[in-house]
Amino acid sequence: MHHVRTKLRKRILQCNTKRYAICACRILQQLFKNDNILYTLVPVQGIQDMVQAIEENCEEVKNIIMINCGGTIDLVELLQPPESVIFFIIDSHRPYDLCNIYSEYQIRILGKPDSEEDIPDYNDVFRDDSSEDENNSNENSDNSDSESRKTKRRRLNEEDLSKRQEKRLWTENRATILFNYSQYSYYGKSSAVIIFEMAWHMSKDNLDMLWWAIIGSTEQAILSKVESQTSIIEEGTLQAHVSRLTHKQGITNNKPCEQSVVRITYDKDLRLVLYRHWTVEASLRHSMPTAVSLRLWSIRGEQRLKELLAEMGLPLAQSRQRFTAMDLTLRHEFRQMVEKLAGKYNVDRIVGTSFTLQYGYRFKYCASDIVYAMLALIESTTKERLPQRCFLDALDCLSRTKKELLENGIEKAKLMLSNIFKTAQIILEMKQIINTGSFLYIVVPDGTLDSRLFAHPHPLTMLAQFILKAYVHSTKSKRAREWPMVATALFSPEEGTCLIVGIPPICEDQPRSLFGKAFEQAAKNTGSYIDADYFDTTVVRLKVEERPKFFDALAALLT
Repeated sequence: MHHVRTKLRKRILQCNTKRYAICACRILQQLFKNDNILYTLVPVQGIQDMVQAIEENCEEVKNIIMINCGGTIDLVELLQPPESVIFFIIDSHRPYDLCNIYSEYQIRILGKPDSEEDIPDYNDVFRDDSSEDENNSNENSDNSDSESRKTKRRRLNEEDLSKRQEKRLWTENRATILFNYSQYSYYGKSSAVIIFEMAWHMSKDNLDMLWWAIIGSTEQAILSKVESQTSIIEEGTLQAHVSRLTHKQGITNNKPCEQSVVRITYDKDLRLVLYRHWTVEASLRHSMPTAVSLRLWSIRGEQRLKELLAEMGLPLAQSRQRFTAMDLTLRHEFRQMVEKLAGKYNVDRIVGTSFTLQYGYRFKYCASDIVYAMLALIESTTKERLPQRCFLDALDCLSRTKKELLENGIEKAKLMLSNIFKTAQIILEMKQIINTGSFLYIVVPDGTLDSRLFAHPHPLTMLAQFILKAYVHSTKSKRAREWPMVATALFSPEEGTCLIVGIPPICEDQPRSLFGKAFEQAAKNTGSYIDADYFDTTVVRLKVEERPKFFDALAALLT
């Protein structure tokens, strides 16, 4: 979507350039288009981008919609916007800043808070001391009083002492409440699902919007941003919408079999990455459940993979062909082959369900295919290819008319997944996982052809998740499931900076990370400067030379 330059513009649509904002943005764009609403789309990569974008547009707009950015920051304090500007926030990052939650006018948070957010009561964190300050001011300005009256006013009586004691206790209690509320970073409901539900309540939803919401929800499940039970419940809700809108479309068109009709199905499927667009062997190797259970980073793991394929009755030559080029009988029986042996090889988790969209004869993709394609497109930035361009490409690949762009994203995703696996294999084989006693950490080797990939938060996070699961699966330590992990990679060779991400331990089904506050405190304890420009507080940048002392401080802090 190109910038709209017009004096009639009244809205600015500001989106985080990561893909979990893209689906929400796409639904909102469709709603605006249907109602002929003018807007400007401004992709932002971090907090500084956000500040700059608002400064450049604030005089021209009255309404600013922020998708997956701004919710965790006190926007009014940071931006000092004119009182006429209203911010509408749709952000899956948690916890929300309390000043945003309790703003009476300028900040509007869309979507109901979840019960687990445990938002403090207003009176527990905000206190009006204006009357007390006014009394003190009056005392100081009253120069006509006699010396005896001044002495009397300064004398602390029991009521004054009681008020001071009460205020001190309130302040201490407030500090405890704020610490408990803000100590963990986590994710709430997908922003795409929130906007889809808004469209539904307005009776303006359709199957395309629902498909984009499904992709947003699937992204959260793939990257373990929400607990598994939440994902299952969300799938059920989305499936109900599929049934409702499919029935509605059938009644409207009166031609349910017409090939121009959008069809979304929800069926049993294999959770193998891109297997319909790859080879079976490559998909099994690069899917996290099979790679971890079979230990595919080792020679023995490779042997077990060949044993699995042989026992399935799938010839090696067939498994190394693109899935669509395999024998038709083998393609039709492939899922049953895997299901039959999933228990024996401890890969039950790859058997599940998925949403699939079909339009015409040639356009058929499952939701996870789109997620990986969008991830690869959005993280393919170079010096010539700016993040904003990548954002727009990922946005365009959601269109059914841009199949070539989607296929390009899928090819990039294969390369990305291969690089993640190769890097994990090196780190696991060389035993480069460092155990501090309170958390694990890895340093991605510099200088390889693949290392630039990990200058982006999501590939680095996916690498950390893979290595953590592999380590827990292969180690003899019973405490391994309780250890979180930190991963770091070179960010800018010219500036000498590195990227650092932190992920929670695998024993936590509800994925809440303590690294946001821990990073902040470790930097404070060492006098290091961390560039916390990301909207996700568990992602920071740091000078490479300060990394050793920063990790030492982090280990001491978490012990």
